[in-house]
Amino acid sequence: MSEPDDGRCLRVTRAIRIDEHELVEQFVRAPGPGGQNVNKVATAVQLRFDVAASPSLTDAVRERLVRLAGRRLTGEGVLVIDAHRYRTRERNREDARQRLVDLVRRAAEPPKPRKATRPTRASKERRLTAKRERAGTKRARRSVAPDE
Repeated sequence: MSEPDDGRCLRVTRAIRIDEHELVEQFVRAPGPGGQNVNKVATAVQLRFDVAASPSLTDAVRERLVRLAGRRLTGEGVLVIDAHRYRTRERNREDARQRLVDLVRRAAEPPKPRKATRPTRASKERRLTAKRERAGTKRARRSVAPDE
């Protein structure tokens, strides 16, 4: 049925697992808190995940993930997550991975289909009344032309 979680993959949902080899982590110097270590120790994590080439994602999840990622996605289809909230490398690493899991989990949820609805008679009347009032207000603001 389901294979055991051996710790070498990120479990996103029951169906989606991201293999460890699909993730590339790079440690860089972090802005923000860190005391005297801030200029010496690379504690910030830059997590890269190739969305375009990942065998772990279905096409539908991949499309939604590309939309959700926005500016975090490079031109080559690589998702880049920067994590530098914490002072330690390990906590930033966990934070970056958790943010990736949350993003993929959101992409895995299929969108709810829109149900077509019609406006009620009362809402139409409210809209037209408001329109008439706005038109009257704008008419009152017009300058009066001088009589010739």
